[in-house]
Amino acid sequence: PAPAPATYFQQRVPVPEDRNTNRISLRRLWAFTGPGFLMSIAYLDPGNIESDLQSGAKAGFKLLWVLLGATAIGLLLQRLAARLGVVTGMHLAEVCHRHYRTVPRILLWLMVELAIIGSDMQEVIGCAIAFNLLSSGRIPLWGGVLITIMDTFVFLFLDKYGLRKLEAFFGLLITLMAVTFGYEYVTVGPDQGQLLKGMFVPYCEGCGPVQLTQAVGIVGAVIMPHNIYLHSALVKSREVDRSNRKEVKEANKYFFIESSMALFVSFLINVFVVAVFAEGFYGRTNQEVVSIPEAALSIRVLTAAPCVPQGVVLGCFFGPAALYIWAVGILAAGQSSTMTGTYSGQFVMEGFLNLRWSRFARVLLTRSIAVTPTLLVAVFQDVHSLTGMNDFLNVLQSMQVSHGEAAALPPVVWSTSPLSLPAAALRPPAHPHLHQPAGAHERVRQRTVSRLLLGSERWVLTPPVL
Repeated sequence: PAPAPATYFQQRVPVPEDRNTNRISLRRLWAFTGPGFLMSIAYLDPGNIESDLQSGAKAGFKLLWVLLGATAIGLLLQRLAARLGVVTGMHLAEVCHRHYRTVPRILLWLMVELAIIGSDMQEVIGCAIAFNLLSSGRIPLWGGVLITIMDTFVFLFLDKYGLRKLEAFFGLLITLMAVTFGYEYVTVGPDQGQLLKGMFVPYCEGCGPVQLTQAVGIVGAVIMPHNIYLHSALVKSREVDRSNRKEVKEANKYFFIESSMALFVSFLINVFVVAVFAEGFYGRTNQEVVSIPEAALSIRVLTAAPCVPQGVVLGCFFGPAALYIWAVGILAAGQSSTMTGTYSGQFVMEGFLNLRWSRFARVLLTRSIAVTPTLLVAVFQDVHSLTGMNDFLNVLQSMQVSHGEAAALPPVVWSTSPLSLPAAALRPPAHPHLHQPAGAHERVRQRTVSRLLLGSERWVLTPPVL
């Protein structure tokens, strides 16, 4: 049977016609703009920000090439995910439901759910720290954790106002992060020569186990399993006639352009964060920071915590304004990624299990699991323990993406490979005067998916009827 309609993004965004397909139409690009920027939120969540600042503080500019490479690999995977959604009309979880047996399908679902819960824990941690900084320590960390439970439900009402308005809200949050973290970048004024060297020279001089762990954490923070499932579902929100190979080809082209722009913006924001902490903290000890004359006043005014690489150092060096602006950026990152994480979980549950839950029940379950350990750490430990938990979750995400029966990498590569879908799934456009011989289906199938991967949709992939 055909998959039931998704509970999210039931409306479709119309795409204006353009007869000249040899040029890029800004009107059509604007119509396709949205899914890529929602997807890019996962590249800017608190886990990424924590990974960025730790990378800058522990390795300076030396690991920027890892960030660049991970973002490029992420773009490749997002391209595969988007093409799968456009060409098949199904998102990745639905494809896995149809073509995996029960046991591997359940295992994949559990792995993706664990990734979503781990990401949710990072979002809770980031928001709790942001509330603590914005209140000058008056809101304790455990209080910030409790606040994040409630505000998530408030923000989820935004999708009631329409898909394009929801996408505009996410665009506003990304802009807020770009402005706040860009302000920190300009204020600090990092060494541009060292920045470019670290970005394009794949070498880490004098690095040890600490820097290696941080490099693994960068990959885990950038390439998030559930984000691949999310993107393959978001592209279905545009009106594309899948029986028209020209429209499919155009949709894939514009989605790739939009995804490239979105990930370029997210990469710049991540570079801002790495550069700020590489310039302001790398090679300095806590005692050296505290001994700065401006730091003593900032510490007394802002917080009782020492100047460790978690945002307080910005207040130590550049005054309260820098710290508060940083906290606003962290809060925007946490709130936006919370919403996209919820959508990811909904698509994953509906696709793998064909199970329909309300978004509030979904948030209540995942957030309860995520909040419990985070709240315990916030009550009985301190901010050092929370940031340490964040680093551990980044490494865990990296292991989940790249090791063994991973949650996202093998499924998306398999689903877009020539040997993935059965012959019934691949149907060339009907031609009234063309008869396919009996042995031609296998050749048609492999040629179809190969062209899908190479970017020439001369044949159209349709979902199988099983």
